[in-house]
Amino acid sequence: MKSDGPLKHFAIAFLIAAACYAVFYPTIENRRVRKGPWEVTFTNTNEGVPIVVINQPKLSITNVQLSFPDQPALPAHAGTNLTFAQPREVPYKVPLGQCVFMDTTFLPGTVTFQLAGHEIELLPRVLIIDRQERPWVCDQTITLHQERGLRPTADRRER
Repeated sequence: MKSDGPLKHFAIAFLIAAACYAVFYPTIENRRVRKGPWEVTFTNTNEGVPIVVINQPKLSITNVQLSFPDQPALPAHAGTNLTFAQPREVPYKVPLGQCVFMDTTFLPGTVTFQLAGHEIELLPRVLIIDRQERPWVCDQTITLHQERGLRPTADRRER
């Protein structure tokens, strides 16, 4: 009986692995990106107060606003829209501060900002401000003042 060479075994194993990859990669990639990224807008209110507007449509998180009344207005060309779909080297500058952590392996992922002395973390399950969890509430405005920490002046917008 003739023995098969190792090259034939490696070639068969390679072909099986390539076939599995071709079949499963699209499924895994679809699962990874199906919910889409965080959408964050840095802008000003009509009164010139800087705000950060957070949206994640697939999770039904819409129009969550963080207001920074003690900060100077953003420049006239404000209205910076950022989507966090692709990883970037952190930290990097954003209006009012910087992005210090970003995990976009499975979207929307986790994004952490240092903004005007506050640590703000966007997670699909919860919004974390200065290490305190807050449930996502659509059309909510949260006011963050200069001193570290959240004041109990968060209000809900009327529809």
